[in-house]
Amino acid sequence: MTTLLLATRNPGKKREIEEFLLPGAGRNSPAAFKNLRLLSLDDVDAGGEIAETGSTFAENARLKADGYSRLAGLDTLGDDSGLEVQALGGRPGVLSARYAGAGASDDARIMKLLAEMRGIRDRRARFVSALCLSRAGSPLASFSGVVEGEILAEKRGAGGFGYDPLFLYPPKGKTFAEFFRVGLVRHVRPVGRSSKIPKKGL
Repeated sequence: MTTLLLATRNPGKKREIEEFLLPGAGRNSPAAFKNLRLLSLDDVDAGGEIAETGSTFAENARLKADGYSRLAGLDTLGDDSGLEVQALGGRPGVLSARYAGAGASDDARIMKLLAEMRGIRDRRARFVSALCLSRAGSPLASFSGVVEGEILAEKRGAGGFGYDPLFLYPPKGKTFAEFFRVGLVRHVRPVGRSSKIPKKGL
C-alpha cells in the first residue's frame, strides 16, 4: 500500500483529488491506484504548519509539498488554487481563501467579491490550480491547470465550495456549484486538468 499525503485540511479539496486519483473516479484510473491510500493533514501529526508565503499558486503548492513531506516523512501532494478576476487586477488570486480575512466563511468571501464587482461589466475570471509532488523536502514534479469563465451577479447552485456558486463555465452554461451537484465537475475543474499528469507520474 502506497501512502500519499495531501497537504490540505480542506475537505472539499481532498474530495476533489480523491475523485481524480482513486479507482472509483472512473474506468481510466490505473490499477496501481487500488493500492494508493490518501491522507490529509488532519490524519497525520505533521508537527507544524507551513505558511503560504508564495506570490504565485505554484510557489505555495511547492512550499506545502516540500514542507509537509519533510515534516511528516511521507510523499506529499501540495496544491494551491484560487480565483483571478480580470477587472480586479487578478484579485483575489493567492489570497482567495483569506480574501475576507482569516477564518472567514465561503459566504463572507463571496459577499466581499460581489461588493467589489458591483457595477463592473467585465466579468471575466479564471480558476487556477497548481500541484507539486514532493518527497523528503524536494520536489519530484509540478503541474498546473486553468479554467476560464465569468463571475455571476448572484450565487447559483448548491454544490462545491469557495467561489463555485459564482463561477460560470460558459461552454456548459453552469456554475461549478451546479457541476458539483450533478457530478460533472471533474471534467472542467482546473485541479482536474492539473491532476491528469500526476496520475501518470505517480
